[in-house]
This record gives sequence, structure tokens and C-alpha cells, in this order.
Amino acid sequence: MAINWGALGIVFVVALAAAVVLTGLFAFGVRGLSDREAARAHGGTGTVQLTGAVVCFAVCAAVVGYGIFLIVA
Repeated sequence: MAINWGALGIVFVVALAAAVVLTGLFAFGVRGLSDREAARAHGGTGTVQLTGAVVCFAVCAAVVGYGIFLIVA
């Protein structure tokens, strides 16, 4: 049995990068929701923060959906 170390390394790097990006996007989404609540508490609308949070969560969902598609297909 031979292990293709180059391919294994590529899979590791891509998985690590995807985990870091998804975690960061999710954290920015949660931060956006928190900033929206703070803006609303100070009399603002918080629309920009909500929009940013929704975009971050949508990108997270799209990446997860694409990953599931790659696994199932």
C-alpha cells in the first residue's frame, strides 16, 4: 500500500483553510448580530450590521452545502 503524501498534504491544507475561513465567517456573523443589538440600544437601526451578518451566514451555508454536494456526488 502506497500513500500519496502530496495529495494528503493538499487535502490537509485545503481542509485547514476551509475550517479557518468558515470559523472566521461565522464569528463575523455573530459579531454583526451583536453589533446590531448594540446599535439598536443606542438608537440606531443596525441595518448594516444585520446585512453583514446575513451575508456571512449565507456564505457559510453555501460552503457547507457545496461540501455536502461534493461528498454525496
